[in-house]
Amino acid sequence: MEAVLHNIQLWSRRGIVAPLMVIAMLAMIVIPLPPLALDMLFTFNISLSVIVLLVCIYATRPLDFVIFPTILLVATLLRLALNVASTRIVLLEGHTGTSAAGHVIESFGEFVIGGNYAVGLVVFFILVIINFVVVTKGAGRVSEVSARFTLDAMPGKQMAIDADMNAGLITQDEARVRREEIASESDFYGSMDGASKFVRGDAVAGILILIINIVGGLTIGMAQHDMALSDAVRNYALLTIGDGLVAQIPSLLLSSATAIIITRDSRKSDLGDQVFEQMFRNTKVLWLTAAIMALIGVIPGMPNLAFLTLAAAAAVSAKILDRKNQQVVEEEVIQARSAAEPTVPEEQKELSWDDVQPVDPIGLEVGYGLIPMVDRKQDGQLLNRIKGVRKKLSQELGFLIPPVHIRDNLDLRPNAYRITMLGVPAGESEVYPDRELAINPGQVYGQLQGVATRDPAFGLEAVWIDPGQRDHAQTLGYTVVDPSTVVATHINQLLHDNAQELLGHEEVQQLLDKLAQASPKLVEDLVPKLLPLSVVVKVMQNLLSEGVPVRDVRTIAEVLASHAARSQDADDLTAVVRVALGRSIVQKITGIENELPVITLDPSLEQLLTQNVQNAGNGALGMEPGLAERLFQSLEDVTRRQEMAGQAAVLVVSPLLRPWLAQLIKHSVNGLNVLSYSEIPDNKKIKVVAAVGADGGQQ
Repeated sequence: MEAVLHNIQLWSRRGIVAPLMVIAMLAMIVIPLPPLALDMLFTFNISLSVIVLLVCIYATRPLDFVIFPTILLVATLLRLALNVASTRIVLLEGHTGTSAAGHVIESFGEFVIGGNYAVGLVVFFILVIINFVVVTKGAGRVSEVSARFTLDAMPGKQMAIDADMNAGLITQDEARVRREEIASESDFYGSMDGASKFVRGDAVAGILILIINIVGGLTIGMAQHDMALSDAVRNYALLTIGDGLVAQIPSLLLSSATAIIITRDSRKSDLGDQVFEQMFRNTKVLWLTAAIMALIGVIPGMPNLAFLTLAAAAAVSAKILDRKNQQVVEEEVIQARSAAEPTVPEEQKELSWDDVQPVDPIGLEVGYGLIPMVDRKQDGQLLNRIKGVRKKLSQELGFLIPPVHIRDNLDLRPNAYRITMLGVPAGESEVYPDRELAINPGQVYGQLQGVATRDPAFGLEAVWIDPGQRDHAQTLGYTVVDPSTVVATHINQLLHDNAQELLGHEEVQQLLDKLAQASPKLVEDLVPKLLPLSVVVKVMQNLLSEGVPVRDVRTIAEVLASHAARSQDADDLTAVVRVALGRSIVQKITGIENELPVITLDPSLEQLLTQNVQNAGNGALGMEPGLAERLFQSLEDVTRRQEMAGQAAVLVVSPLLRPWLAQLIKHSVNGLNVLSYSEIPDNKKIKVVAAVGADGGQQ
């Protein structure tokens, strides 16, 4: 048997089974079959229908049996071919006796007829009516509606997948799998809508074949074989009804399978588990059923035994389920108490280094009112948002962002949260879980009713509004986000601005180990032969502090290796690395535009600042306070003008001056990028939009 199954699988892989089945069905229509072959084929047809029905019942979701429409079509064609073959034998050999078409047809006919042909015909017609009017028609309608709603829902599902992928909640591979599932679901329900028409037509064909067999059999028996009417009726009625039953029972099974799989829930779960969970989860239903059955059972004249027996069974089942549910509740209470009340050790142990907990690289503390936002059991979305933020930042910055450790803090206000980095608070704000934040992006066309506040990430004016005002706020020009997105965006901004604090020796070593897989010689020569790991860490931290990602580890390592012999100073090495990364730095600021608008310093001012840097013994930039104030004010005015024009603000200075000005301007003028002349790629055209002088004037 194992060898036979192996050969069938081998033929199936080679594409032989399907053509052989089609040829066999055509042969059954054309070539007369012996009674033994009919018995085997009818038995196989019934077995196939039972298998299909059980597969539909045990499938966890409809898409697990996506080949079902094709199986349904093949089974229908097989049954029709058998009807043609059996009709031929019934009409040709029916006069010889009731076993002319095989023992299967004879046995079904005698079992149902039971000596009364009228009863047999009535039973057959009832089966056909049940199959045609109830099961098949209902399954066809459900298939049609499911196909229509599935097709209508496809655009929304595709947009949801794109939104999840853009938010970082799923990967591209997961998005592709979900898109394939949506396409398979659409194809499945569309195919089921068409396949159900075959089952319905098969039921009609069964009625017509029955009439043809009886009328044709009586005519042939009495006219050609000189049979008496009673003998002809006995032979042909038994054969016809047996043939019809052998065909209609598999048809009814397949119709039932169609109805079951079409009406199944699309979620992954067993049918039996769904029935038990949804019907008997609430034991009040069983108690009320037991009471109603008992009430009917005590009415005089009613079948008391039957109703009272069912009432007792329902009551016993309800009692058992109540006891089981009570045990589950008690176990949960015990577990909760054991978790809330930690056991006190019998003997106090000596302190060890394990008792000293290290600080978390990133932490999020929430008030008790925000706990539902971080609880998956309460449909909290903040964990998924934070996961998406970590994934997006890791891809942008070039190293793995550590996990965010979330804990509740009763010292905070109920709706407050605090973000910590290396144990130190980095940001704190307050959100309303039952509201949404409408942010003013700069130009709106109306006012909103709500709690006025500011966006914690960027400091923009905002209003906490009711969710019902979302559409109205968007029409006024506001950007509306949910509380989880507010917290996640705040975390994203703080991590981006302080990324250098998250990059340490371990992270840099991981980057170098990954680079060593492709360039082992480069990493081997760099660390520790040319530079200690601490210098490489400092260089990468300097880059991150100035908003330069460290994704291009290969270029960074090559530049450090080539300049390590000249200098071991991290700041000097950072400057040469920035020059090598100039193309990516400028592209991040201005995109792919060929022209780069820049701001310059007046030559006299730049010369003065350069002399101060050269003369400073400690490497710091000394500047007269009045000059610094005028310079920063002038740069802020130019930066604001560039932003209003939709252009990036870029200040270009000499390489010697750039690090010190960048450090001073970082906390004084928001949005201004400081580059050196050597960092601008050769293919960029420079357009000077302003020149700042020593007196604060602009040209």
